[in-house]
Amino acid sequence: MIVPETSIYEGDCLDVLRQFPDDTFDLILTSPPYADSRAATYGGIHPDAYVEWFVPRAAELLRVLKPTGTFILNIKEKAVHGERHTYVLELILALRQQGWLWTEEFIWHKKNCYPGKWPNRFRDAWERLLQFNKQKQFHMYQEAVMVPVGDWSKSRLARLSTTDTQRDPSKVGSGFGKNVSNWVGRDKVYPTNVLHLATECSNRNHSAVFPRELPAWFIKLFTQEGDRVLDPFAGSGTTCDVARELGRHSVGIELLPEHCELAREKLATPLQIRLLEQQEVYDVDYEGCAK
Repeated sequence: MIVPETSIYEGDCLDVLRQFPDDTFDLILTSPPYADSRAATYGGIHPDAYVEWFVPRAAELLRVLKPTGTFILNIKEKAVHGERHTYVLELILALRQQGWLWTEEFIWHKKNCYPGKWPNRFRDAWERLLQFNKQKQFHMYQEAVMVPVGDWSKSRLARLSTTDTQRDPSKVGSGFGKNVSNWVGRDKVYPTNVLHLATECSNRNHSAVFPRELPAWFIKLFTQEGDRVLDPFAGSGTTCDVARELGRHSVGIELLPEHCELAREKLATPLQIRLLEQQEVYDVDYEGCAK
């Protein structure tokens, strides 16, 4: 049985990461401060300066990630003066120039997002999770995140046509096709790159908390027990906590002392007790979190 080691470091990840050797981590999973968001908490980074601020930190992340590892970056755009700012797109281009491969993009659909309206737009109900790698061959354990095939299979696969038993090209000429008979006898299938997860409603101590299912999904997909996970913007330590629960070693780095303390308290409290306490708060506040 693996006893996972978990450490929380206080400081700027640009400085803290320098004490780690090259090729240390199997997965980097993080959500850095968004541009100008929660300025009262993090101080805020103007969208025009975001790429310049992030790139030196990304260089350290590139150094400490194993060649077979993966970097997952949770980030979203910001509207400035009535239009979407391009800092996320600019950051993607800058990371590619730095040597990262932009391998995939996942979408986190926030199932319980509050509705809202502005003069020229509606409220976002999704966020990006960008996947970067150092090389084209990296560790990925797709079977670990398979999902139930769904009730559609009972009727759809019961009566297969001749077309269903061979690769049927797309009728719109896209070049894609499918063989429906490949799903016969399967109870699980691979998921899509859209994750339908509710936001965290019960945590009052941090302004931007991951739902536990989000880091869990990526930790299962890109690591195995005993691997090492890094969150360089650890916040209240959810990623490290989930990594420990799944038998992975982890390191969290957090700039704010009060958040470091929250993370250490979380890691010192048994999971069952914390989940029970969160459920009690959630029950009281349930109507404040849309389904």
